[in-house]
Amino acid sequence: MSLALLKSRALCGMDAPEVTVEVHLANGLPAISLVGLPDTEVKEARDRVRAALLTCQFEFPNKRVTVNLAPADLPKESGRFDLPIAIGILAASDQIKSATLDRYELAGELSLSGELRPVRGALAMAWRAAQAGRTLILPAENASEAALVQGITILPARNLLEVAAHFNGHAALEAFTGAPLTGEPNYPDLADVKGQVQARRMLEVAASGLHSLLLYGPPGTGKSMLASRLPGLLPPLSEADALESAAIQSLESRFDPARFRTRPYRSPHHSASAPALVGGGMYPRPGEISLAHHGVLFLDELPEFDRRVLEALREPLETGHITVSRAAQSVDFPARFQFVAAMNPCPCGYLGHPTRACRCTPDQVARYRGKLSGPLLDRIDLSMEVGSLSADELQNAPTGESTASVRERVIAAHARQHARQGKANAHLDAGEIDLHCPADDKAKALLRQAIERMGLSARAYHRTLKIARSVADLASAEVISAAHVAEAVQYRRGLPGESRK
Repeated sequence: MSLALLKSRALCGMDAPEVTVEVHLANGLPAISLVGLPDTEVKEARDRVRAALLTCQFEFPNKRVTVNLAPADLPKESGRFDLPIAIGILAASDQIKSATLDRYELAGELSLSGELRPVRGALAMAWRAAQAGRTLILPAENASEAALVQGITILPARNLLEVAAHFNGHAALEAFTGAPLTGEPNYPDLADVKGQVQARRMLEVAASGLHSLLLYGPPGTGKSMLASRLPGLLPPLSEADALESAAIQSLESRFDPARFRTRPYRSPHHSASAPALVGGGMYPRPGEISLAHHGVLFLDELPEFDRRVLEALREPLETGHITVSRAAQSVDFPARFQFVAAMNPCPCGYLGHPTRACRCTPDQVARYRGKLSGPLLDRIDLSMEVGSLSADELQNAPTGESTASVRERVIAAHARQHARQGKANAHLDAGEIDLHCPADDKAKALLRQAIERMGLSARAYHRTLKIARSVADLASAEVISAAHVAEAVQYRRGLPGESRK
């Protein structure tokens, strides 16, 4: 035959749209042309495929070879189309049997020796292939990742010869049957944190309602250490959430199946650009906020980030998703992360320190804190100063509760929230707050007083009420009391630069 049709997958954000690889052989001067909006990486497949076929002792057709990647208006990138193009050329030149090609989808990058190299997005491709009811042939290194999708047959292959032998009926590829992942996620233990009782309590409240938080204080007081303990306090990921988180990780790089069900923890450097944080590129890829989906995004030295980068966080903090628009396409990525930030009180870090003098002028302190806009601070639920510990406190502080014991209370609070409203308290909208956050008269009076004295905005008022709801859930209380509101207000008082009356 002179025409072969195969199925593969492209990547478009979180989706993996189907691509039909059409290979046609015609008389004329020997040449190979690729059409169908291929990127530079795809165009280079001509040389990789030719060298791989010749190295594997196949005959490269002495004809004009035309490869069309349909649909033509869908951008194609990466080397994932090497394998289907090579198999298509072999099928079109009758070097392999083509009767069963329509049952399979293929993806994989070829080396010049014919070895298969792993590709990005194997999980997304496997999910869509399962919906289409086809078997997926992938490089062996992608098999364990793709096998996380239920109801699909994965055929791992190490090289081009194995795939050709499978279609010719000489040696069938064996379906991947990896052992199920039964290991528990390994998180740092909260018991390692010495002292800081109030900060540990705020961390528990934040975990119970998935609230964002800000830790500020002098260097070396444990802010980063506390932030790294937050993922371990959160409830285990559900199957659907774990797959969604893994699929995003797979888009950026190969996902490690051993970390399946482990909540992501992302901590980009303060020199990160806006596209690195929110996503971007000619063919949009997820940024740090999407890679932290269903996990924790930690920004250390918050004022050192570029202001435009920080302002880009405002929309995803409210909506839980980000739309990346480029000339080629517009892609929507999920970004339901728990935001944690840390900062020093001043540029030198020692403003208010009990033993070390601050070297900063008032203007320097004002400029430093002025890098954080009011609208961004307004979107942070909780804030607390993490103070320095004395030598006696460091040496004699009793061992605190472990992550496991605190997580039990957090899981119970999450269960109450999902039974009552179907979501975490941090994700309640204004109408749901009135319905699910009932408060007694004393609590309402205290909250009204806090609004007047602290000059809270409407958003800050709602966030304070949601924090009080989380405190009440930890106490197994149905109605918010004055004690719950008092604790919630205490977590709002620490926001640097928050207006007060």
